[in-house]
Amino acid sequence: MASRGALWSGVSALFTDDRGRVLLEDVDYRRACLLPGGAIDTGEAPSLAVAREVHEELGLTRSFSRILAVDWVPPNAPGYPQGFPGEIIYVFDGGTLTEKDIARIRLPEREVTGIRCVEPALLAHHMGPGNARRALAAVLARINGNGPVVLEDGRPLAPTCLDDLEVLRTPRKPQLWPWHTGPVPAGLPVRQAWGWLFWEDGRALVLIGQDTGSACLPGGTVEPADQGDPARTLRREVWEEARVRIGDARYLGYLHDDTVSRPCARARYAARITGWEAPSRDEASGQTYARLLATPEQAAQLFDWGDRAACQLAAVHSAREELGLPAPTRQPVTELPPPRPAGSLAR
Repeated sequence: MASRGALWSGVSALFTDDRGRVLLEDVDYRRACLLPGGAIDTGEAPSLAVAREVHEELGLTRSFSRILAVDWVPPNAPGYPQGFPGEIIYVFDGGTLTEKDIARIRLPEREVTGIRCVEPALLAHHMGPGNARRALAAVLARINGNGPVVLEDGRPLAPTCLDDLEVLRTPRKPQLWPWHTGPVPAGLPVRQAWGWLFWEDGRALVLIGQDTGSACLPGGTVEPADQGDPARTLRREVWEEARVRIGDARYLGYLHDDTVSRPCARARYAARITGWEAPSRDEASGQTYARLLATPEQAAQLFDWGDRAACQLAAVHSAREELGLPAPTRQPVTELPPPRPAGSLAR
């Protein structure tokens, strides 16, 4: 049966830059920013509508085949004219724009007056509330790979653990440091040790602060009790933060942080997860972390690493293969399952 109401229909495109920031448009007819997009013309397919709108508004020629979200905007949504009947909006995945792509953007003479790349946690500072919820839901759907998600007024009908934990509600800290696979040079202190810790299916452990929604890899600061051994730091921190046990840690490389007063190395290791217990409060940070399993690529989208993430991910996958673990299949991010009896996990 046909709908009794004449709903509007529209399309949007979610583009991000190489740091995972969302591309928004400044427009001359509204104070708040918008995703690129617009109305679907009569008889027009949504995929063609979004390609047309992106070309008209940004001067980019793109094809779109993946929908991240479908949102129902209610008739009483703020910012719409009197008599607005409600709208169905399809949010398409526009992928990542490189610096060259962004430099090729050409704005029209009217309507779109500028563009900006916005940290996901700050979307609500630049967009209307419903539009911000929809854009962030599309970002999380892209990470999960489970789109299209169905939304009502920007809220998912079937929330995932990323939604429940409100991941990306706090701005990410930029970590745009050069990656090196060799040993840490003499004289460069190792300040921190972080780990890519693999579960049996090849996915890696990511910790989410339950009071911030911020992501981190397991690990932490080298302390005197670690006797100058970053691998020992990793093992200690992983237990304190996440109540996880690991096998032998393999050195992957380091990030050279020269943004601090005393430059330092932030080492990366890889190891198997060999056991875990129920989570508890980390005394150092005061947080109880949620423990999620994600592919390395999904994990990287939770951080602000820029285009330098690719080199680190290559080293991560090489270590995973050396540990005899399979390439992880793409699936929604899930929580670490309940603890198993001691000795039940393959080593």
